[in-house]
Amino acid sequence: MEQEIVIKVPPALLQEQILLRVRGVLPFLDTQETVDLLGSLYNHFNGEKVWLDSVSGRETSLSRDVQATSLYPELKQRHEELNSLEMERFLKVQSVPTLHASCTEYRDILARRTLELVEAEMDAAGKGLPPLAYALISMGSDGREEQTLITDQDYLIVYADDGGEEADLYFKEFAELLVERLADIGFKKCTGDIMPSNPTWRGSYSQWRKKLLAIVRYEYEDYGKNLMDLIVLSDARYVAGNKELANDLIDLIRGLERDYFSVLWGMAKAATEMKLALGFMKRLWTEGSGEHKGEFNIKLLAWAPLVMNVRILSINQGIPATSTLKRIEHLEKEGSFSRNTASGLSDAYHILTRHRILLQIKVIKGIQRESYYLNPYQLTTDERERIRHALLKIEELQKTIHTNFHIM
Repeated sequence: MEQEIVIKVPPALLQEQILLRVRGVLPFLDTQETVDLLGSLYNHFNGEKVWLDSVSGRETSLSRDVQATSLYPELKQRHEELNSLEMERFLKVQSVPTLHASCTEYRDILARRTLELVEAEMDAAGKGLPPLAYALISMGSDGREEQTLITDQDYLIVYADDGGEEADLYFKEFAELLVERLADIGFKKCTGDIMPSNPTWRGSYSQWRKKLLAIVRYEYEDYGKNLMDLIVLSDARYVAGNKELANDLIDLIRGLERDYFSVLWGMAKAATEMKLALGFMKRLWTEGSGEHKGEFNIKLLAWAPLVMNVRILSINQGIPATSTLKRIEHLEKEGSFSRNTASGLSDAYHILTRHRILLQIKVIKGIQRESYYLNPYQLTTDERERIRHALLKIEELQKTIHTNFHIM
C-alpha cells in the first residue's frame, strides 16, 4: 500500500483551514452548543499556549543563568534542567524541529560560556589569554543544528597563522582543558575522538589548509579514514570565537569538496552503499538472532543514510545550509527534488528522528540501555508502514545519486 505523503502546510494556511472547518460546523449547532464548542476550543488552545509559554520562559531564564555563572557544577545542573524541560515539551508536542532548535541553541550558549571560563582558567594559571584569534566550530548533529537529548562533543578549533610553536602549544593545552570542562558540564567525550584535544581536529588556518589539500589530493595512506573526516567536516558550523576565521575555514572545506570531484564521488559511493533496514519484498528487516533479535539499528540502517545522501547532493549543488531539512528545502527550490520527493524525504526525516528521540527518552528514563535499536513490532501497523515508506524514499534517493554520479 502506498503511504500518504505529508505536505507541510504553512502556519497561516493551517490556521485558515482549521477556522474554515469550525465555521462549517457552526450552522448545525444551536446557541448553547455553539458557545460550548467555542469555549472548549478556547480553553484547550489557551491552556496549551500558556504551558508552552511557560516552558519557553523557564528555558530563557536558565539560559540567562548559564551566561551569569562561573561554576562548572552549576553549568552542568542548568544543562540537565534544560534537557529535562526539552524532554517534557517533546513528549507533549513531539516536534522534531522545535527540539533541534532549542537543544542546539542552549548547547551553543553552554559551549560559549565554557569557552570563556577556560580562557579565564588558562590566564589564572599563568598561561595567558589566547595569543591569536581563534574559533570553535561544531560538526556532526551539532553542525547540522540537529542536537537531541543525548549529546557528545564534535568540535574543532582553528586559530590564526604566524603564532609558531608557541601558539600550537598554547592551543594544545587550551583544547585539552576545554574538552575536560565540556565533559564536566554534560557534553560526553566523543567515542570517535572528534574533539580538539585530538591534534587532527585543531590547528592554525594554514595547517588546516595543508591537511585538507592532502586529503583531497590522496596524499594520505588511510584514504577511508580521511574520507570519513572530510564527510564529518561537511557539516561544519561556527559556534564561538572569531566568526570571520571560522567562515574562512568552512568556505575552504566546501570549496575543496566541490572542486575535487573525485573526493565527492567517493563520498557519494559510500552514501549509496549504506545498507537500509529493508529485506525480502521490501519488508522491514530486523536482526534474526542475538541481543537485538526482532530489532534494527534505526541510526545506521535508516536515519544516517538519509542524512548522508541529502548531504552529498547539497555539497554538489553548492548549498550552504547544513540542516538536513533545510538542505531538502533548498534542493527542492533549485530543482534537484520535485515537491513530492522533497515532502517524502522531509516526512522520512521527521518520522525517523522522532523515533530516535523517543528511544533516547527511554534510555534517560532507564527503560532500556541503548538508544539506537528499535523494535518495529511494538508499534502500530500504520507506524510500521510509515517507517517502511521512509526507507523506500531513502532507497529511491540512493538510486538517484548512484545514477547521477555514474557509480558502477
